[in-house]
Amino acid sequence: MLYSAYEMHKAWFSSASHWATVGANLLDNPSLPMGYFGMGPAAASALKVFAHVYEDRGKPEFGLEPVEIDGELKPISESVVMEKPFGNLRRFVRDDLPEDAPKLLIVAPMSGHYATLLRGTVQRMVENQEVWITDWADARLVPTSAGRFDLDDYIDYLIEFLQFLGPDTHMLAVCQPSVPAFAATAVMAADKDPCRPKSLTMMGGPIDTRASPTGVNDLAMDKPLSWFENNVIATVPMNYPGAGREVYPGFLQLAGFISMNLSDHMMSHYEMFKHMTVGDQDSADRTKQFYDEYLSACDMTKEFYLQTIEHVFQKHTLPKGEFVHRGKAIDPDAIRDTALLAIEGEHDDISGIGQTRAALDLAEHLPKAKKKYHLAPDVGHYGIFNGGKWRNQIAPVVEDWMRNS
Repeated sequence: MLYSAYEMHKAWFSSASHWATVGANLLDNPSLPMGYFGMGPAAASALKVFAHVYEDRGKPEFGLEPVEIDGELKPISESVVMEKPFGNLRRFVRDDLPEDAPKLLIVAPMSGHYATLLRGTVQRMVENQEVWITDWADARLVPTSAGRFDLDDYIDYLIEFLQFLGPDTHMLAVCQPSVPAFAATAVMAADKDPCRPKSLTMMGGPIDTRASPTGVNDLAMDKPLSWFENNVIATVPMNYPGAGREVYPGFLQLAGFISMNLSDHMMSHYEMFKHMTVGDQDSADRTKQFYDEYLSACDMTKEFYLQTIEHVFQKHTLPKGEFVHRGKAIDPDAIRDTALLAIEGEHDDISGIGQTRAALDLAEHLPKAKKKYHLAPDVGHYGIFNGGKWRNQIAPVVEDWMRNS
């Protein structure tokens, strides 16, 4: 019922969005008299903001821009090099990249947004690295015949991707995947796998959510696991390829994120409206581009979502040494030669200060020279991996760490 009600709501507002666009175009038409009165442009701007909020969205494109190297623009090639039911391995490389450039696997979150949320991360790192990213699938589009996908499968995917890329590959995990990325590194280290990552960078990751709990952590702790299963899990309706699959819908995750900072989101759209009314289309477009990505949501499988709630936020099995993979205990102390970099944002309201840094303590016998902690001043969660501070202050730290690992 939950998913069906949402689909009905989406259909209604999608239709309203189309009509709002038609109305805005009419009010903006210079051949019509309303375009010459003050209320005409204002009403058109309001309709455009409404249409943008409620327009029907699919998976965004990465659409990376060419990068400038020594005054020349170098185009970026993009390709899928491995396809799997719940996620592809996507490659990005710029023209004339040196043969000895580092290999970097970026692990995108499976948390209600597409991997394109890390477009800015990829755009910056592709300047000097050969980059791959985990392009996770929307669970509602994966047929039930493909089976289930849980934390064990997530770790298996990362191990398989690293083995495909070969030795000396660096790995960078943004937010939620810091836990399975760290676990995969430990599993490969214990197996003495030659393809274990040369370095692992964890950014704003919930390794130990007991440190500086945030509102997200408190919500996960306030309810028993059965509450989440009974209240936020829905069945994919018949109009999607994944019909019948039980999922945590992306629209619920998105609603939760928006409610945390509702006033900020309302103000952003009000500012977008003001920019439109005064003809500052560039500023309005920047806000629109951000929300085009932010409002694009995808579903997670029930088993992956519930296991993440249970092990990461409620039982803290990784920092307690109780986390298992395929029935075998994971030993963080097995990590002896993969260089670890933990990055946190000073104003991160999703993963509090100390949650990611905890990973450095778990690898007890990793030499201190192979451990680094970086606290990014005046940076929130999103700013860790996107925006000017990411490009100019944080990314250089990551690149320097990879080259010296």
